[in-house]
Amino acid sequence: MRRAPSAVCPAGLSLLMLLCCVGGARAAGEGRSVWQRPAGALSAFNASQLFLHATFPPDFLWGAGSSAFQTEGAWDRDGKGPSVWDSFTHAHARSPGETADVASDGYERWEDDVASLKSLGVRFYAFSISWARIFPNGIASEPPNAAGVAYYSRLIDRLREEGIAPVVTLYHWDLPLSLQERYGGWLNDSLVDVFDEYAAFCFLAYGDRVRYWITVHNPFLVAWHGYGSGLHAPGDARGPAAAFTAGHNLLRAHAKAWHTYDRRFRPQQRGMVSIALGSHWVEPYKGQDWQTNVDRCQESMEAVLGWFAEPIHGRGDYPASLKSRHRDLVPEFMEAERQLIKGTADFFALSFGPNNLRTVQNPVRFGQQVSPDLRRVLSWIHLEYHRPDVFIVENGWFSDAAVGTEDTVAIYSLKKFINQVLQAIVHDGVRVFGYTVWSLLDGFEWNYGYAMRRGLFHVDFLHQNRTRVPKTSAFFYSRVIADNGFPGGEETRDVQGRFSCDFQWGVSDSTLQVNFRPFSPQFTDPHLYSWNLTGDGALRPVLGVRLKTRGAQCTDFLAIQQHVRLLAATGVTHYRFSLNWSLVLPRGDLSVVDTEALRYYRCMLKELRARNIRPMVTLYYPTHNPPLLGLPAPLHDSGGWLNRSTVDTFRDYAELCFRELGAWVPLWITINEPNRLSQAYDAGDSYLVAHHLLLAHAAAWRLYDREFRGRHGARVSFSLHADWAEPANPFLESHRVAATRFLLFEMALFLDPLLLAQGEAGGGGADYPREVREYLQNKNRLGLSVGTLPRFSRAEETELRGALDFIAVSHFTTRLVSHYRANSSLQQLPDHDSQLFLDPTWASSPLGQALVPWGLRRVLCWFKRRYGDTSIIVTASGVDDRAFRDDQLRQYYLQSYLQEALKAYVVDAVNIQGFYVWNLQDRHGPRFGLFTSPEHQCSAKSSVAVYREIIARQGFPATQSREPCLQAAAQEDCAVCGKILENKALLFFAVCLFLTLTTLGLLVFNTMRRKRARPCSAPTNRQQNHWDRVAIHHMGDNFHDNCLKH
Repeated sequence: MRRAPSAVCPAGLSLLMLLCCVGGARAAGEGRSVWQRPAGALSAFNASQLFLHATFPPDFLWGAGSSAFQTEGAWDRDGKGPSVWDSFTHAHARSPGETADVASDGYERWEDDVASLKSLGVRFYAFSISWARIFPNGIASEPPNAAGVAYYSRLIDRLREEGIAPVVTLYHWDLPLSLQERYGGWLNDSLVDVFDEYAAFCFLAYGDRVRYWITVHNPFLVAWHGYGSGLHAPGDARGPAAAFTAGHNLLRAHAKAWHTYDRRFRPQQRGMVSIALGSHWVEPYKGQDWQTNVDRCQESMEAVLGWFAEPIHGRGDYPASLKSRHRDLVPEFMEAERQLIKGTADFFALSFGPNNLRTVQNPVRFGQQVSPDLRRVLSWIHLEYHRPDVFIVENGWFSDAAVGTEDTVAIYSLKKFINQVLQAIVHDGVRVFGYTVWSLLDGFEWNYGYAMRRGLFHVDFLHQNRTRVPKTSAFFYSRVIADNGFPGGEETRDVQGRFSCDFQWGVSDSTLQVNFRPFSPQFTDPHLYSWNLTGDGALRPVLGVRLKTRGAQCTDFLAIQQHVRLLAATGVTHYRFSLNWSLVLPRGDLSVVDTEALRYYRCMLKELRARNIRPMVTLYYPTHNPPLLGLPAPLHDSGGWLNRSTVDTFRDYAELCFRELGAWVPLWITINEPNRLSQAYDAGDSYLVAHHLLLAHAAAWRLYDREFRGRHGARVSFSLHADWAEPANPFLESHRVAATRFLLFEMALFLDPLLLAQGEAGGGGADYPREVREYLQNKNRLGLSVGTLPRFSRAEETELRGALDFIAVSHFTTRLVSHYRANSSLQQLPDHDSQLFLDPTWASSPLGQALVPWGLRRVLCWFKRRYGDTSIIVTASGVDDRAFRDDQLRQYYLQSYLQEALKAYVVDAVNIQGFYVWNLQDRHGPRFGLFTSPEHQCSAKSSVAVYREIIARQGFPATQSREPCLQAAAQEDCAVCGKILENKALLFFAVCLFLTLTTLGLLVFNTMRRKRARPCSAPTNRQQNHWDRVAIHHMGDNFHDNCLKH
């Protein structure tokens, strides 16, 4: 293992900019190749960027860390001397509570800390020794402080008794104040020998029980902010020259201590020694001069991490770019010093946390972007320094003090960092052998004091006892340790199988554009044209010539044919599109009907039937854009869905569509996403809107059931927006309840009145979910909401109950949900009191849509649990992808989401009957379309072939054999053929008998006709006999040939 991490403040940006300037020679190593790989949602999709379900190596080391100054307190007790940080905080504190004099009181409550470590299940504890607690004046030649020596000895012994290995840091920024005042601190090279003597004492006193040593924690921050910017203790703001001098002495001190251990203690103690190096990470600006930006990123890494890593893990000298820019400031190593420093680390100890990252947050520096990407830092180290063993000795992030123990965001930061480490090991081959979460418990966060927290255990700094209480992040980390990572369970494994033979494979679109142009004038234009008579390529009508015409035909609408050709290329069986209510009925009612628009829709339906593609037609597709929301303007002006009369108007519109188009439509959607439409209105009005939308749907459904179902037999539903909701914090009951409540408000509010009899909950008729009604009533009593759920009349209950033939849902993503009580009466906020956000470990699209395949399966199972075996159709599901051709993100989306749908069908017995991809074609640039826009030649993207292949195989079968649905159809079609082949003799006799009877019938018919015609013009006997003989001869030949043929 290696050393432990550090913490730093975000200042001195102008000074740091001097370190990262343009210029300098290229350093040895291959680190810059990391930037040639894709990173983030805006780049090409790469499967290795997905959250990795796997485990760490069996001997992987899990631990937690802390530092002495931040947690021990007891700053002047039992003989301890003051440190530079004691002096620094005392000078800047506005009250005693702004110092680390007591901090977490770890000096007294260390046994509680060991118990906390034990509860986590860690294998090691990384802590630092307070130099001034061992040697109050910092000089090891003086007698040590016995109380301090005994304190660390007790801690080490207890850790070992509990099976927890100590990882000990000798110096974590708290330099004895006496050394600063006597020598000037790290600006004086005398400290090299002073530190070596102190280190030797610690090796001797504790080395028989300590295997992993860290000499210095994050020397970059000590040098730069302690002696360059003055933001850290001792507060010297002497600029870059002083920072480079301090860094030079820190390197030499480390190297000398390493050699001391190597020479005097390693043979007996067999331990390992390193120095913890802090780092940030930057990504190149996505500009035109990519290579220049990569060079600048490389220089930035060399100016921070490389400053100390290159002399130890590299060529034994400072990075060339650093020396080139600061020729007069960067000290020179003598050749003997290079040899002394190079290789003085038994492993690469990395500190990666907010202190380093905040140091370089200035986004304007060279236009490069700071990024907390631990995986890419590890890959850079792996390639730049020749594949060293890496021990992460500090990693974590800040939380606000107000968070308390419910540190949900910290869980996801930790989850992302740890999975990035796993990705680096599995995908990139980085040799990481240990991980330290920072920190074990809340402490004094340097310049941030107690306003920011980093601990897994909460400490109340206002309480004398400083009680340790585990945060939810502690439970999460303990689970990760127990699982040794993120093992994949049943949910992560693919299944093999096929969907049912009548499964609806579809494409879904919004409102179909009625394009009367381009229009084919063939057979409708009466003119005859001549072409190019004068050489100008023009068509001119020929005067005096009028051609016969016919009425307009469906084939005249060229846009329809082009549209359906794209559909046919996908191999789908179904196509969903929406009618335009405002176009069909401009005034909203039946006073004006656009018959041409209806004829266009009818032509589309006929063309789909000709291509054997079944339509699903949506009557009303809200635009969700004010002011009209997809309604005809007169309806909107009269109050829209707030007006009860819109329900009746919608029923009339539905009746018109059912009558004019119903013969060609097997599936109807009345309203698309009414749950989203209702939220477009003011919070107090949304429930009345939802009420009217439900009544409008039920009215249309009853109308169809009563007057059209017998003739056309279609199925009718509405389509809900159905994102899955997952508790953001799995360790909090309030989050679980919030996620359940969110689903009730979003979906059950619309489905329960149709599918659940209220009698099941003790009532009798159709009603909204009892939980929603009670929650709203409670908020009303508290003055937190003005929203109320309307009541259904008895007649409305009867009309609603059962008015849904299937559950239709649009599903795209999953949301994390936490409880957030809001006053909806004062703000335009939903009453469900659910705060939504995303897991940063989820892959996301360029528009920010999270790709969460398993969310589809969970929402399908939720419908099954609540509504039984009701059939379900996913009527829209897709993702945006910026690729013009090779849309890898969409290919992954289709394969993974359909795989989850198959699990729901095969494993969970969900009655899923269809899946429609959103959508067919881009309007302009690449977005959700399977095909590019007309301005990009309507080309098929790669996802079309992927979707077509899944359709052809009817899912994900175990073998590549012919699809069984086609085999069954072929066998059914050939059943008659089989019967015939079994009775060939009977077939031969039947054919001969048929031909004989036909011949005789013709003879009789011919004879009768001749007799009737004789009085008018009787032919001569010779003529008649001749034609009779010819007829008989030909009939006989036909009979002979056919019989012999069989």
